[in-house]
Amino acid sequence: MQNGYIQVEIRGKMAICHFIPPKDGGKTISFAEMEDYLKQHGLTDFDKKDFRNRLASDDGGAMSLGLCDGMEFTESMYTKVSLDRMKLTCRFLPPSMGGKLLTTRDILAEIESKKIIYGIDQDAIMEFLKDRKYATDYVFAKGDPPVLGKDAKIEYFFNTNPNLRPKYNDDGSVDYRDLNTINNVDEGDLLARLIPEVSGKPGKDIMGHEIMTRPPQTKRLHYGKNIRVSEDKTELYSEVRGHVRLVGDQVYVSDVYEVKNDVDNSTGNIEFAGNVHIKGNVRGGFSVIARGDIVIDGVVEDALIQSGGQVIVRRGIHGMQKGIIDAEGNVITQFIENATIFSGGYVEAGSVIYSEVNASKDVIVNDKKGFIAGGVIRAGGKVESHTMGSSMGAPTRIEVGMAPEKKEQYTMLQRDIAAKNKKIKKLTPIVETYQNYIDEGRQLDEKNSVYLDKILEELDQAKQMLQNSREIFNDLHQELLNSQHAKVVVRRDIFPGVTIVISDASLTIKDKRSYCQFTRSGGNIKVQTL
Repeated sequence: MQNGYIQVEIRGKMAICHFIPPKDGGKTISFAEMEDYLKQHGLTDFDKKDFRNRLASDDGGAMSLGLCDGMEFTESMYTKVSLDRMKLTCRFLPPSMGGKLLTTRDILAEIESKKIIYGIDQDAIMEFLKDRKYATDYVFAKGDPPVLGKDAKIEYFFNTNPNLRPKYNDDGSVDYRDLNTINNVDEGDLLARLIPEVSGKPGKDIMGHEIMTRPPQTKRLHYGKNIRVSEDKTELYSEVRGHVRLVGDQVYVSDVYEVKNDVDNSTGNIEFAGNVHIKGNVRGGFSVIARGDIVIDGVVEDALIQSGGQVIVRRGIHGMQKGIIDAEGNVITQFIENATIFSGGYVEAGSVIYSEVNASKDVIVNDKKGFIAGGVIRAGGKVESHTMGSSMGAPTRIEVGMAPEKKEQYTMLQRDIAAKNKKIKKLTPIVETYQNYIDEGRQLDEKNSVYLDKILEELDQAKQMLQNSREIFNDLHQELLNSQHAKVVVRRDIFPGVTIVISDASLTIKDKRSYCQFTRSGGNIKVQTL
């Protein structure tokens, strides 16, 4: 395969252009490249239109380029270094018919003039010299890309995200008793294995600069009591028969702390490192705090329930406007009334009445008579219920599209960025004033020198913190705009007075609707029939 090109013949003071068409599927001659080539050799006074037509015809032939200085010229070499400085590409165009060809030394000298010292491919140069193909790209130097390392990782040999969703009966009701809440393990069971990090290898560009790789992320096993660690610190084994759970990045094996009756004056507040099972109720004013799951067979009144895992309340929550459920995992209950819920997973309930519910994932109200009436529901994913609002117009707000804690962080970052910009605008004129003073050749006394150093340090810190905040803010903003899963699903009726917010778009329901879902499209909220 040979690309098309031209060659110039010098006849006394005249220049003749010979057109060599492409062969065997080669590319046609580029007008811009050939015109630039002739211009470099002082040949500009010719018929451009006729020249362009001959290039396009691929018929070969020749044409006059007009008068010239009569001097022969040598073979031309053009170089291009990639933006990442990892590759040198060279192209050649022929000399005049009586001109000289480039030698190996000439080519290497041109490469050296570009400060290229690494990865030069001598074989590729020799290949060109043996079989010259013009207007064709040759790669004469390549850098070595860095070899990325591998981050350490931990394999867990138990279910780290157990399915705690309740069972749905054939008649549409929900069974809040039949729940998969326990990861049973026996003594000697392997719980986790650490796979250590693998270091990477630096690369080098064709200028000889070393390209460093990101250091691989290291990890180590974190664990509580009742666990044995192997001698090489890479494996965890259970020492007892019990329940295993991952809380954050820490593995726990523990027996369940059981309260046979109510949590009240007879028990006091409860705080336990593992899981807690309360067979009665949690009375108002008391608290239950556990690192693992909390299962309550009865009712929760205006109490504080705080869990590092999941919270399951089989009969329901009467918050009395004071009750708080705060779980790093899911919250599952029969009903929520006048309570505040925080969930790092999803929330599933039979009904929600005048409550504030915050979930990083979904809020599902799917009992056959399930409804959400009054209050604020926030979810990072979707909110789904049979009924939303009420015929009495209970003000209800449904927000989806970003986890509540991230939305709060998004708002705080907006304020932080504004404050940092204000500080930078305040400090910059002070620094400029001192800089002008120094530029005039005057010396600062010790007091002003110390003050300037302090201002420069504050300014540098403010700029760095502003950059960090902007990076996090931009990621959150993109997440807010691009949330694909966010939607509100109504299985039966939604009443006037309900406000739907998806990411940065909102819609207040004016008329009753049925069997529909709300999604965000093109910056607006779209309503679709189920």
